[in-house]
Amino acid sequence: MKIMVVEDEEPIRNLIVINLEMVGYEVIPCSNGMEMKERLKTEVPDLILLDVMLPGIDGFSLIQMIDVEEIPVIFLTAKESVVDRVKGLRLGADDYIVKPFEAIELIARIEATLRRYKKGSKLLTFQSIELDPNQRIVRKDGQEVYLTVKEYDLLELFLQNRNIALTREQILEKDWGYDYLGMTRTVDMHVQRIREKLDLKDQLKTVFKVGYRLEG
Repeated sequence: MKIMVVEDEEPIRNLIVINLEMVGYEVIPCSNGMEMKERLKTEVPDLILLDVMLPGIDGFSLIQMIDVEEIPVIFLTAKESVVDRVKGLRLGADDYIVKPFEAIELIARIEATLRRYKKGSKLLTFQSIELDPNQRIVRKDGQEVYLTVKEYDLLELFLQNRNIALTREQILEKDWGYDYLGMTRTVDMHVQRIREKLDLKDQLKTVFKVGYRLEG
């Protein structure tokens, strides 16, 4: 899947590109609106991350040149004004994320937006493991493996964020909700069961004093 990243600040753009490529996306980087317009003549991204404050043509003007019925747009901006957020959404943006943000939050919002457009329903694969988001079925070597609801959700989170270290708190917030914050032992127990059921002892690594990372 292709994500177009339109961001004029090179360090931010490069960081976004690295994180998206790490989880399997093909990335089309653009440094300004004119470059975006030229790339769209030959490239059809599945989603556009669009900075609002761009030199020349700003994001609010650029989104009006995009067919938002076909290509979802998430605004990236340092602006925190409610008026600006409302303006972006009324112009057709699907989401609005304020800088600075964590990679896991950005990726989660991208996944959620793609699911709404029914572009994120493809199989998630990792070595001999296959996760089907539509049927909520996990297979290893072609054989279905039974996972509980939370084990499935946790595996999906790792597959969507492979090679990214996730803290126990991030995992709890994403898959259990705020009421469970502080109960980090719950995460450890579920990770252990996933390792055993899917033989991921060597790939699902413990990151000392942080949490876990699926490597591969």
